[in-house]
Amino acid sequence: MAKKQRNRRSARQARQQQRAERIAAESGTSVEEAKELQAKQAKVAAAEKSKEKEKKSDKPGIITRIRNYFSDVATEMRRVVWPSRDELRNYSLSVICMLVVFGVAVWLVDTGIAAALVSFAGLRG
Repeated sequence: MAKKQRNRRSARQARQQQRAERIAAESGTSVEEAKELQAKQAKVAAAEKSKEKEKKSDKPGIITRIRNYFSDVATEMRRVVWPSRDELRNYSLSVICMLVVFGVAVWLVDTGIAAALVSFAGLRG
């Protein structure tokens, strides 16, 4: 893997050298000045790319986000599988029965704890 990366790097450097020589020949400057010019142009291009990324990463406006939210809600509501009337009745009855059972259980535990405290502490209310 490291050998491939070295080969790629050397190929890039060779291309960069060729471009610098071509620019130097066209403009009548030295190869070093052409390389400096290329480096400046690369920095400018990188700065432009980072500005474009910053613009793209901006959040959409509040109206767009609200519109997207309600659009997503509508999409999810179309995916919901609603229970039938009989299923809803059965589910509701089972929930009510469990509430009653747990209510009675909590009442019994509370009464037992209160009776234990009264007998232990000898308190009468």
